[in-house]
Amino acid sequence: MLEENWFYEALTETYLPLLAHFTTLLDDRVPFRLTLSLSPTLCSMFSDVLLQERYLWHLGKLIRLAEKEIDRTARHPEFSKTAKMYYDRFSECRRLYEEVYARDLVAAFRGFQDRGVLEIITCSATHAFLPNMQSSERAVRAQISVSADAYRRFFGCDPKGFWLPECGYYPGLETILDKEDFRYFFVDTHGLLFADPRPDYGVFAPVICKEAPVAAFGRDAESSRSVWSADEGYPGHPSYREFYRDIGFDLDIDYLRPHIDPLGIRIQTGIKYYRVTDRKSPDKKPYERLEALRIADEHAGDFLSNRGQQIRRLAPLMDRPPLIVAPYDAELFGHWWYEGPEWLNFLIRKIAFEQDTLSLVTASDYLERHPENQRSEPSFSSWGEGGFSKMWLHESNDWIYRHLSRMEELMTESARRYPEAEGLARRALNQMARELMLAESSDWAFIMKSGTMVNYAVRRTREHIANFLRLHEDMNKNTLEEDLVAYLESCNNIFPEIDYRVYA
Repeated sequence: MLEENWFYEALTETYLPLLAHFTTLLDDRVPFRLTLSLSPTLCSMFSDVLLQERYLWHLGKLIRLAEKEIDRTARHPEFSKTAKMYYDRFSECRRLYEEVYARDLVAAFRGFQDRGVLEIITCSATHAFLPNMQSSERAVRAQISVSADAYRRFFGCDPKGFWLPECGYYPGLETILDKEDFRYFFVDTHGLLFADPRPDYGVFAPVICKEAPVAAFGRDAESSRSVWSADEGYPGHPSYREFYRDIGFDLDIDYLRPHIDPLGIRIQTGIKYYRVTDRKSPDKKPYERLEALRIADEHAGDFLSNRGQQIRRLAPLMDRPPLIVAPYDAELFGHWWYEGPEWLNFLIRKIAFEQDTLSLVTASDYLERHPENQRSEPSFSSWGEGGFSKMWLHESNDWIYRHLSRMEELMTESARRYPEAEGLARRALNQMARELMLAESSDWAFIMKSGTMVNYAVRRTREHIANFLRLHEDMNKNTLEEDLVAYLESCNNIFPEIDYRVYA
């Protein structure tokens, strides 16, 4: 399945490399503090025994493919070193995953939080875009409550911070976060700049929301532009690895077939031999790993220098140290930007040993040091195209919301109608809650709007809607079939401890 391949790519290219760098930083006694959002869905996938087995099988296929690539490129020195690099990378991932982390990446990340270098936060249960759900407060609260419960099971403590999916905020959302004891969240730049009243310090200090004592932190545009901008961002440098040239699409299908999708569908293998070179030209030069790492080190120094200049400009204007909030998608580091984990490693070391202007802190650290902050109401906002809801409410995807709204009503009615359900009825109601939450995922609407894999996103949305409505109908007619319930539980088994009464 597509989601499985995406998950395996994220493990190999992002999460295992990040864990490896965190380990070497601790071994080298480098002080650091980072905030990392791990969604309930991702943690559930980390913990799924079937996915753990399949990931090792996936790594085995990649290692065998890399071995073939070493042989194929033996007479091409411009590619052979890179082929060997991939073989070593995949082999190291297998060693880390099985021998060092015992397949349990939740425990691995929890260990870094317990050691005080990470602050792990969560987001809504299935990454739902909450502004488009605000007509049903119970549905919003269910997304947040199930997320908080899952976090406690995974990490053994209460979550402090909440990552709003897509930075999607609407006024009043903080009251629901407060009920679940979240202390802070993040908004995009304009969410804070257009707050009421306007913040005295812009995005360089948090505000406390008017409706509930929850802090809102705003994204700094300048530090984001250094990384995200298509024109100015570091990942577009000519020496970095080109993401879009993968042997899964370049080589003969018969050569690849044993190592890709069982149906022979071309996929990203993760083996890429070219560098960005010229983003506007299809002609690419061979990738040179050492040169790419040299550039990553330079970019880490440039980022640090620019943040130091920012702080020196801002400090005289404030009565407290300025805070620069620089959030990025985790999969930027390694997946989209292959050298991203190394850049982050270089940056952390430079901050620790090569300057004394700034330090790494989490939002909790800042609130402990500066508990008194301006009260203000952030504005409706997101970090998607246009800065509001355009990506998730568009003519390409608006049809889903009448179904979601009706399902949210039916789920609430069912939770109230059957407050003490047991046995098969309880399982069916819990599965209805899962199907609803999966249908609410912002990913489906995003894919429909972006125009990639649209048929897949439409099919998945319709499947979850149909599953929910079938269970609802059978529940009300008292015609539940154990085989159907068991089948849906096996297909969509997220949140095994969910309690449907969260909607009551």
